[in-house]
Amino acid sequence: QVQLVESGGGLVQAGGSLRLSCTASGSAFSSYGMGWFRQAPGKERGFVAAISTWNGAHTQYADSVKGRFTISRDNAGNTVYMQMNSLNPENTAVYYCAARLFSTMPTSATAYTYWGQGTQVTVSS
Repeated sequence: QVQLVESGGGLVQAGGSLRLSCTASGSAFSSYGMGWFRQAPGKERGFVAAISTWNGAHTQYADSVKGRFTISRDNAGNTVYMQMNSLNPENTAVYYCAARLFSTMPTSATAYTYWGQGTQVTVSS
């Protein structure tokens, strides 16, 4: 069983940056592929980024965030991060982290087993 807790959300002006964190409880964190998803009001939860197991050598991003967002992991701290730069109002959403054991970085939300409660990101224009 894995419990995930996100933090780092908040209110930021367009063009600004935020770094989200997701800390996992339990053991064998490095065995979990991790993903970030987001859900804006009235929209479905959508894929943002994913990182592979172990040393996180492989990452994947939604086209809309490539070059602006960076996902990384710290296995010693049981934490996955997402650095978000050049934010715009369209990035306003609740951001969720998710985990799947021995993941191959799926982009579908249904593929993930464990979810955090989410952290709100609001970008003002």
